[in-house]
Amino acid sequence: MQYNFDEIIDRSGTQAIKLEKLKLLFGHEDLIPLWVADMDFKSPPAIVEALKRRVEHGIFGYTAPSQEYTDSIVHWLERRHRWQVKGEHVNFVPGVVKGFAFAIDEFTEKGGRVIIQPPVYHPFRIVTESLGREVVYNPLILENGQYKMDFGGLRRIVAENDCKMLILCNPHNPGGRTWSPDELSELADICYEHNILVVSDEIHADMALPGHQHTVFASVSEKAKEISLTIMAPSKTFNIAGIVSSFAVIPNKNIRERYLAYLEPRELQQGTLFAFTATRAAYDECEDWLDQMLDYVQGNIDLVDSYLTENIPEIKAILPEASFLVWLDCRALNLPQRELVKLFVEKAHLALNDGTMFGSGGEGFMRMNVGCPRSLLEKGLNNLKKAIHP
Repeated sequence: MQYNFDEIIDRSGTQAIKLEKLKLLFGHEDLIPLWVADMDFKSPPAIVEALKRRVEHGIFGYTAPSQEYTDSIVHWLERRHRWQVKGEHVNFVPGVVKGFAFAIDEFTEKGGRVIIQPPVYHPFRIVTESLGREVVYNPLILENGQYKMDFGGLRRIVAENDCKMLILCNPHNPGGRTWSPDELSELADICYEHNILVVSDEIHADMALPGHQHTVFASVSEKAKEISLTIMAPSKTFNIAGIVSSFAVIPNKNIRERYLAYLEPRELQQGTLFAFTATRAAYDECEDWLDQMLDYVQGNIDLVDSYLTENIPEIKAILPEASFLVWLDCRALNLPQRELVKLFVEKAHLALNDGTMFGSGGEGFMRMNVGCPRSLLEKGLNNLKKAIHP
């Protein structure tokens, strides 16, 4: 089957955050929304049909995860990521952010130190601080148009601080890196030596773009396996974030039992019937849709890159290796961040994410979501060109 990713779908009236919060966050409603990290593509037909069949049953009582649900995850991880896990290693969690918040609660104390590597997904910082922990920063290094980890900086940090946890973004958001096995192995060596738990947010794991391969942190070595708590979901991949279908994968028995001891008394491991239904359909029936979607997204990324090069050379795209998010380097415009945001919102009529929300290293950057029909992206790029070169 060929899927139509060019279709324009009206999301107004569906409580879509990217539309509902435009006025509140950007001060305008007439903006092209290229910010919130969900896509404007219809979810795969197999997921829609599976949900319809479940709805038509008409009874929505208490639901337990089936063996088929768990098997769908286990088989997907082996087939797509070459990662062999057991069903007992997998547990539902009600969201990736909630999942690492629970881990912070269970595995660190108030005032404890948690390492993050900015610029990075902003809830890493916000949640950690909100839970009364201290954030320790090990900034990434931008070199030749791609980010790399500062292992020298990390070694200094762990030698000088009593850190209990590192939250890893793999693949990286907003930079789009698929970290290499060598990089992840070195990270594992450092954290294992200092008894640091690595909580790996791998929500974009399934979205490695053509020519790239995602590597699960826990899969690179025995050391990584022993210190890892991995959180994944089909939500970004198949555009079902509103269904809440995340899960944790924890091979280490001691870590898994402690995590479950936190979840179970609060009934946080109890998923919903729609999460179970959608996840199984996604992983068992939608791989062809995913491959076509990734090809389409790569085409959108190529469009952004070529358009900027030809028409707005002051802005350069940090080309992602995974996901539908493009990190735009706008530093050559020489604008203060407030004026940069104003340019995008008030002159180009675009809603993008302000780079500074991702922390140190985000100044002069904006994050663009290209998971949308190409005609909408073209319109947005034309608006930006007119705003900068009227």
